[in-house]
Amino acid sequence: MTKNKIKKIAWQYTLLIVGSAMMGLGYSLFINPYNIVPGGFIAIGLIVHNLVPAIPVGMFAIALNVPVLLLGIRLLGPRFGWKTVVGIILTSIFIDGLDWYMHQNPGFNASDPLGLANDLLLSVIFGSIFIGGGLGLIFRTGATTGGTDIIAAIIAKYARISIGQGVIIADTIVIASALFVFQDWKIPLYSLLSTYFMGQVINIVMNGFKYDNALFIISEKHQEIRDKIINDFDRGGTFLKGEGMYTGHEKNVIFVVLSRRELPVIKSFVHQIDPDAFVTIMDTRQTLGEGFKPLNNEDEL
Repeated sequence: MTKNKIKKIAWQYTLLIVGSAMMGLGYSLFINPYNIVPGGFIAIGLIVHNLVPAIPVGMFAIALNVPVLLLGIRLLGPRFGWKTVVGIILTSIFIDGLDWYMHQNPGFNASDPLGLANDLLLSVIFGSIFIGGGLGLIFRTGATTGGTDIIAAIIAKYARISIGQGVIIADTIVIASALFVFQDWKIPLYSLLSTYFMGQVINIVMNGFKYDNALFIISEKHQEIRDKIINDFDRGGTFLKGEGMYTGHEKNVIFVVLSRRELPVIKSFVHQIDPDAFVTIMDTRQTLGEGFKPLNNEDEL
C-alpha cells in the first residue's frame, strides 16, 4: 500500500470520526431532548425510546440498520459498506454515550440540556448545522450513518439527484409517523424544517460555498466573444453547432463555465457588442477539470 493511499484512508476515517461526533452532539444537545424527529433510523430510535425508555436510541438504530446495510453493500459496493459500518457504530456510540453522560452528571438537565425548550427554532437551526455538517463529512468519505442515509444514497445514485435531496425524500416518511406518536403538530413541522436545513448543510459541506456559472451564448459576434473569454479570462470553452428553430439558420453556440466574478464582465461585454444575443446562465454545483477543481481532488475539503 502506497504512502498516498495510507494518507487518504487516514483522512477518510478522520472525517468519519469528526462527522460522527458532530452528529452525536447535534442529536444529544439539540434534537433528541425536544422530541424533534428529522428522519432516519436514529429518529425511529428516538420514537421507540419515548415509548420504551429502556431501549437506547443508538443501539436500536444499529439493530434496524443491519438489513438495510446489507442492501447498501450489495448495491453500492463493499467499501461503502465497511465505512458505513464504522459510521453507524461511531454515531450510535456518541449519541448513547452523551445521553448516558448527561443523565449521570447532575450538572446537566437531560430533558433540556441547553435551556432551549422555549426556543425550539434555535434548537432546530443549530441541531441541523451539527447533524448536516457531520453527515456531509461522512458522505464525503463514501459512507453514510446507515438507515435512510443508505436509502438516500441509493436514490441519489439511480434517480440522479443530490444526496441532500435524497435525504429529504427518504426522511419525510419517517417524520410523518412522529405525529401519531407524540400527538403534537409542532413536532413534524419543526422536524420538516430541520430536515430541509440538514439537506442544505449537507450540500454545502459536500460541494462548498463556491458556485460557478455555466453559460450558453448564441450570438452573431461569437468570434469576438470567444476572443474575450480566451484572452481576458484565460478560459476555454466549446463551440456547439445549432440550428434556429424558427429560421432554420445555422448558429454557433458558445458553452463556457465562468466564476461569479467573471460573470458580470462577460454579460456587459456581450450586451455591448451584440444587444440581440441570447444568453442562458446556470449555477453549477461543481466544475472539475482544467482551470477548476482537479478531478482527483474531490475528497478534499
